[in-house]
Amino acid sequence: MAAWRIGVDIGGTFTDVALVEEGSGRMAVAKVLTTPQDFAEGVLEGLRRGLSEQGIAPDAVTLLSHATTVVTNALLEHKGARAAFVSTRGFRDILELRRSARADLYDLFQDGPSVLIPRRRRFEITGRIDAQGEEVTPLAEEEVPALVEAIRASGAETVGVSLLFSFLNDSHERRLGAMLREALPGVRVFLSSEVLPEIREYERASTTAVCAYVGPLLAGYLARLQEATADLGLPRLHVMGSSGGMLDVPECLRMPAAVVESGPAAGVVAAALIGRQLGMTNILSFDMGGTTAKASVIAGGEVTVTAEYEVGGGSNAKRWIAGTGHPIRVPVVDLAEVSSGGGSIAWVDPGGALKVGPHSAGATPGPAAYGRGGTRPTVTDADIVLGYLDALLDGRLKIDRAAAEHAIAEHVANPLGLTVQQAAARIVEVVNASMCDALRIVSIERGHDPREFSLMAFGGAGPVHAAFLAEELGVPEVVVPPAPGAFSALGLVATDLRRDFSRTLYMSLEGADPARIAAAVRAMEADGLAMLEAAGVPPGRRALQRLADCRYRRQAYELTVPMQDGPVTEETLRALSAAFHAKHRQTYGHANEREPVQLVNLRLTALGRQPALTLAQPTGGGARGARERTAIFGGVPQRTRVLWREGLAAGAAVPGPAVIEALDSTTVVPPGWTARVAEHGLLRITRGS
Repeated sequence: MAAWRIGVDIGGTFTDVALVEEGSGRMAVAKVLTTPQDFAEGVLEGLRRGLSEQGIAPDAVTLLSHATTVVTNALLEHKGARAAFVSTRGFRDILELRRSARADLYDLFQDGPSVLIPRRRRFEITGRIDAQGEEVTPLAEEEVPALVEAIRASGAETVGVSLLFSFLNDSHERRLGAMLREALPGVRVFLSSEVLPEIREYERASTTAVCAYVGPLLAGYLARLQEATADLGLPRLHVMGSSGGMLDVPECLRMPAAVVESGPAAGVVAAALIGRQLGMTNILSFDMGGTTAKASVIAGGEVTVTAEYEVGGGSNAKRWIAGTGHPIRVPVVDLAEVSSGGGSIAWVDPGGALKVGPHSAGATPGPAAYGRGGTRPTVTDADIVLGYLDALLDGRLKIDRAAAEHAIAEHVANPLGLTVQQAAARIVEVVNASMCDALRIVSIERGHDPREFSLMAFGGAGPVHAAFLAEELGVPEVVVPPAPGAFSALGLVATDLRRDFSRTLYMSLEGADPARIAAAVRAMEADGLAMLEAAGVPPGRRALQRLADCRYRRQAYELTVPMQDGPVTEETLRALSAAFHAKHRQTYGHANEREPVQLVNLRLTALGRQPALTLAQPTGGGARGARERTAIFGGVPQRTRVLWREGLAAGAAVPGPAVIEALDSTTVVPPGWTARVAEHGLLRITRGS
């Protein structure tokens, strides 16, 4: 019996189910509308459809992996659990004080994000550990009964505990946690020493608070979904983590913050896989879905991961830079995200300026052209008016062009004194400019020249806009992978099992004791191997990767650099310093090799490798007759060929202007560009003939 892997990704408009046969790499996609009232409904409908259409028996499925938006949505919509928070006495307001960085020093009206846990549910306890990890004041255990009663009276469903310097000495935190868990058996307790044993008080407290806030929602959702998929006869569920690796459900519930950017991370992992298939090492990953567009960079074949991330900023995201949202110190694929998706709504502000987003029509009611009750013009409506899109999902989703034109006329064209086509072109220009900004953030602002990269475009709307973005940024090539509209779901079946460990070890590398660092590394490696053993990963597929957060003295933030395998010696530390100098030069344009380097955190990534997959797009499968329609490029209507992607033969060249349609996404080839069907059926679009 053929073995299959299944990945399920929930988007703002569609829920995608990707099915891949392990031996051949044969793919299939089931695409259903997302069900915001209960995401599990759409997931189960997609799974049933995919299994039925492909004739796959549930016991032939070897992997079921899921990307969830439950955590992100709870933070954005402020619909998390009723959580309490316990701090060291005198530090009750740490979540409210935050950091002081501002986008505009003189703007008196800017606000930070709302606090997840209000002051009435934040409590204190006496006891103090100092900056060397020594006990200064014993933990006041006699205060715990009153604390328990206060938490119980608050109606809290969960409790986050973050005491000072618990990353150096967690004895107080562990004792308090044990007492709370015993006294409050129905209340989940998250300890910062278990969630994030790292330096930086506010970030550690914030990460712990995020876990407490979203934990019950994630637990309830995953429990329902696990039960439903088990009833279908499918294997146990895995969840995509923000770092680009899979987690099992118990690990998700231990660290809910680790699945904040679950879906977008899967797309970047899939982009790296396609890059390896093509021998490409430098890729700009571009994912444009229904509500947002995400950009990331893959340099030298490696996905960029950062530990600096903020979530839940909402409408305040454009008003603060640092302080936009709630910091979480977990490894996250480095993404720049903007509210520019196919469903993003276009509107005219009181000053007469055209805006696109941040609000989206989503799956319900959707763009005006979908005929589901939407009346506001979206990017998708503009693409339809410009001739880039026609019937979607191979005709299953009919398009009402007249409704799109009416929405644009009423809300954009008439207020601005433009024709409908001119207004549609302006909408596309605005959204393209926003997405170019995201690509600049992950490339130019990270020290990379976009002209040295290829742009890999996916998501339902990504291939529609990709060539226009490449033109603006000077990117020489656009790659459209297999099943771009369900590409993040494909990434879910290709990723490895992963867990990240960290430990603060603050010292100068110059003159540091290698034995002390080696002991910390060995302890983390033992934990990593134990996790892989418990997960049933065969020894031949286990891997451990060492990293370190380093900085120059007097710097406030670190850069993460790889650390050599093998015994930790003085040579290892010299190599680590050299790697930091090189990373600093590449990131900031300068380095001072005479300046001592400080080690701040040691990190370890434990990986359970999946057997390799090759993803391929079918070609030459029953060519449909080419047709033509009028599309508008640069304000000029042009007769444009319309082709079916699976009907294109390997090696075929399609000069622009052209539109290449598929079940899950449409690719637009502008004038002056040519698309070629490359190895494995991928489309490679370049300038010229």
